[in-house]
Amino acid sequence: MRIPTIKDDRLYTKEHEWVKIEGDAAMVGISDYAQDLLTDVVFVELPKAGKALEQFKPACVVESVKSVSDVYAPLSGTVSEANSALEKSPEAINGDPYGAGWIFKITGFKTEETANLMDAAAYKAFIATLKH
Repeated sequence: MRIPTIKDDRLYTKEHEWVKIEGDAAMVGISDYAQDLLTDVVFVELPKAGKALEQFKPACVVESVKSVSDVYAPLSGTVSEANSALEKSPEAINGDPYGAGWIFKITGFKTEETANLMDAAAYKAFIATLKH
């Protein structure tokens, strides 16, 4: 398996979501490791704006040729925006998981919950322990 890209400017969950906090918004997607495991993403069921999220609870669904997977909220808060471009081009998650493949944004999140997430170094160490 190839070595996944892990961005240093994000926090990660054990379910392989990433979150990038920019001011009062938190952008969320799945890691390069996760998109590689899923293989070709063919559909994303985006969360609706205004949806209340709870940390580590399902926020939306990503479907690949191989499986259907929940995407979990890395932080509690409210969905402020979903990446509607993924409706037409879900494969952006495979091609650019940290850029064009972002899935949704959260506002009103609880900053103290970031203590429950991993930084890039901890996430690298975590995925190194997983069976491939």
